[in-house]
Amino acid sequence: MRKDAKRVAVSTLMQCCIDLKPTRKENEVYIDRKIDVTKLVEFIEEKKKQGIHYTYFHAFLTAIAKVMYNRPKLNRFISNRHMYEHNEILLSFVAKMSLDDKSEELMLVVPIEEDDSMETISAKTKAKVENLRGKSADKAGANNAADILGKMPNLIRVPIFALIKFLGKFGLLPSSLTDNNIYFSSMIISNLGSIRCGAIYHNLADFGTCSSLTTIGEIYNEVMVSDEGKESVRKVCDIGVTLDERIGDGFYFARSVAMIEHILQNPEMLNEPVSTKIEF
Repeated sequence: MRKDAKRVAVSTLMQCCIDLKPTRKENEVYIDRKIDVTKLVEFIEEKKKQGIHYTYFHAFLTAIAKVMYNRPKLNRFISNRHMYEHNEILLSFVAKMSLDDKSEELMLVVPIEEDDSMETISAKTKAKVENLRGKSADKAGANNAADILGKMPNLIRVPIFALIKFLGKFGLLPSSLTDNNIYFSSMIISNLGSIRCGAIYHNLADFGTCSSLTTIGEIYNEVMVSDEGKESVRKVCDIGVTLDERIGDGFYFARSVAMIEHILQNPEMLNEPVSTKIEF
């Protein structure tokens, strides 16, 4: 019995697939998507005029949270050859203390409640980043554990990590190792657009409970042709999604990515609670 998730029954065929390919790296599937974010850019600019400062990253976090509430299979993972569903939605990312080569990187996990919207998700995210970048940064959970374990010699550190990986399979790790740990989240999100980089495909880790990872590229202009044959310059953004194919199928994944696109092209939906049912 895990404290962070509930067991989910699987079909006999799926159980055989899990046994034949028991690791995430054997089950990675990749989806890329070019999304027209012209309306999202206008939405955020209009909010800025109202004195509300959202970022594109906050918009993507909210859109992904809405999709995960509407598509619960995305919140599942395989551990010790069993399928589980997280008890809550946890979105995670890595933040640099400052934008330079030598800056320290820290893990952040944002818990999403069903009544959260872009307003509250933005506030939560800003508060966590400001806390870690402040003069008296509170490195609680996995960030603090990494500081301690990373300084140990190989003779001690390697067997400790072997034990950590073993206990992680059964959900027996203490919160000091799982809190603020991106590998124990619903999805890892990497905002590569903030460093002027395009979206990439990123591998999943066999450690932990995270079955999906999304990278977000920078926003750029592109000439697009409408169904009527009319050309126009639009704001677009590329995303790359890596998923464990054991938690769903191609149809489920494709519709989930299409739902992210639908939300970002109708950004007023970001004002609604993330648990709002979406029909599209």
